[in-house]
Amino acid sequence: MKVEMICTGEEVLSGQIIDTNAAWVANELMSLGIEMQYRTTVGDRLEDLVEVFKYRSQYADVIIVNGGLGPTSDDMSALAMAKAKGEELVENAVWRDHLESWFTKNGRVMAKSNLKQALLPASAVMVDNPVGTACGFRVKLNNAWLFFTPGVPFELKHMFKEQFVPFIQAEFGKGENTQLYKLLTIGHGESSLADTLSALTLPTGIELGYRSSMPHIEIKIFARGNSAIKQLPKVVEEVKSVLGHAVVADNKATLAEEIHHRLYQSGFSLAVAESCTGGMITSQLIDFPGSSSYLQHGLVTYSNESKVKVLGVSPQILDDHGAVSIQTVEAMAEGARALLDNDFALATSGIAGPDGGTDEKPVGTVAIALSTKQGVYSQMIKLPRRSRSLVRSMSAAVAYDMLRRALLDEAVIVDYPSIGRFSK
Repeated sequence: MKVEMICTGEEVLSGQIIDTNAAWVANELMSLGIEMQYRTTVGDRLEDLVEVFKYRSQYADVIIVNGGLGPTSDDMSALAMAKAKGEELVENAVWRDHLESWFTKNGRVMAKSNLKQALLPASAVMVDNPVGTACGFRVKLNNAWLFFTPGVPFELKHMFKEQFVPFIQAEFGKGENTQLYKLLTIGHGESSLADTLSALTLPTGIELGYRSSMPHIEIKIFARGNSAIKQLPKVVEEVKSVLGHAVVADNKATLAEEIHHRLYQSGFSLAVAESCTGGMITSQLIDFPGSSSYLQHGLVTYSNESKVKVLGVSPQILDDHGAVSIQTVEAMAEGARALLDNDFALATSGIAGPDGGTDEKPVGTVAIALSTKQGVYSQMIKLPRRSRSLVRSMSAAVAYDMLRRALLDEAVIVDYPSIGRFSK
């Protein structure tokens, strides 16, 4: 089965918004054992939409069309599909009733333009949207079924899981069993990971894939067929053995998710004091519901004065060693942990750039500390020639990994090939 995706919208085409829908759909398809063959992005121009529907439908079996189902004049997916088929738009009475009911239930007056969302190509099969006003539909053109979905991510995800997946399974069958296992790594480049793993002999039906999402590299271990699935646990362990401490999480999207998983309802408490990361460590944890069970406070102590008055860092330490130093970041971590006698505290202080560096401490120099009830661990890392954003995100990842290793009673400080480190 050849599956493609057509993403519509000027704002997507011009880069004004990032197309997270396409990434989500591709990842969901991969988890089903289906690899997307082709993806097209097209603007809100009727002739372009008609052309791409006609052209791609000659090669694909199924095409997910995302966007262009709204009530405004630039939402043209239904009209373009009707023109591609050479047929008229017809009002769908079921969806008109749904629209009127939806607006009444929500205490709103329906604008006349919303009635446009009930107009579908004459041969279309309506696809329900239980959480919005954009009516989905599917149409057969040439070789392909085109499956139209709303651009709103929440609505797309509902329709994909509740409507699209059952449709393709009924139409094309479930196919062979598949299973995907993901390993998250930090501190190693994609090419070096691939070189390291190239020596492995993989069983038939098992493949490795890589996805760079800095500061992480995700390794995908994909098994097709029952025989390969049975061997998957053994292959996972072989990959982890070869990579060692490069692997920081199993089947997690980020290190923040791994830390949340380990701290949630663990009984441990965490405090965070951030300078160069500016709240990034705290914010990523708060993304997960239930983080209040362990996260006591996150402090952005950006200035020296705040480090002194809020965290109790000695002015003498700052005078003697500077804000970006092992001594300062250790004092920050100890001060943050002491405020509520937490089990753990993380602290960062660095030069994210692009300015502010010196010969002794160039841009990309970051000090990170972890305070525990047993002691303090700290390191100074070097992240040269990285953007300000990447310096911050990589620093947060290293801080998370220090905490993760402490929770596992492993060595807190390790070497990462792609991250330099100052000796104490």
